[in-house]
Amino acid sequence: MSVEMITPTELDGLRKRGEDVELVDVRTPREYRGVHAVGARLVPLDSLDPKAFMGARAGHKKGPIYLICGSGGRSRIAAEKFKAAGYPGVVNVQGGMVAWEASALPVIRGEKSVSLERQVRIVAGLLVVAGTALGFFLNPAYLAIPAFVGAGLLFSGVSNTCGMGTVLAWMPWNRS
Repeated sequence: MSVEMITPTELDGLRKRGEDVELVDVRTPREYRGVHAVGARLVPLDSLDPKAFMGARAGHKKGPIYLICGSGGRSRIAAEKFKAAGYPGVVNVQGGMVAWEASALPVIRGEKSVSLERQVRIVAGLLVVAGTALGFFLNPAYLAIPAFVGAGLLFSGVSNTCGMGTVLAWMPWNRS
């Protein structure tokens, strides 16, 4: 499904021209508390209900909804959810908060936290090291663990989705 894109600087240009920009951050509450774009409101991807969102929005705003996440993957998924529910007026902020900050656009910083993407790298690395060590010292069957993690990373790269990220987003430390 094709999703319309906008760069952070283009979106900032719309704001500066006085256009009403509705920016929705679909990251976890913890990521949002750590840093978010000025004017963005939090609607985590795992609790996003396009029909309920649009119902609450009815009559108030008419323009597109701009979606942002860490690097653009989760906001693309959110945009696809809106389109599948019959709401085409959604635009993905290309590159997410990584690109937003790289463009030196205004942000609100809060508590320091570990991003979901970094948590995935930490857990994947831990599983590979532990599985390899267990396979070497205890039983070669444990080598299935790093093989499984590698297959998951390969699938994640090809499909631009992340099962481990989805599971980690459900963890208590990533929820409000």
